[in-house]
Amino acid sequence: MSNNNRSMVMFIGIGLVAGFLASLIVGGGGLITYLVSGLVGSFVGGYLFSALGINLGIGNALVRQIVTSTVGAIIVVLLARLIA
Repeated sequence: MSNNNRSMVMFIGIGLVAGFLASLIVGGGGLITYLVSGLVGSFVGGYLFSALGINLGIGNALVRQIVTSTVGAIIVVLLARLIA
């Protein structure tokens, strides 16, 4: 498996975990919903944390990315509910 493929698998895995955790916090469910909210949440969380200069202080990169993605996924789900 090439590095690019591993990165994609990790990105999807983090998205699923983040989407699942977000659904536990704000409700919702379904594999596709987890994946979409988690993947979009990765971008949203990463952008917001960077733009606002937020540093979580978490040394483990994987845990930091999951937390950032989960926060982003929560924001995405709440915004989607406001719009719908």
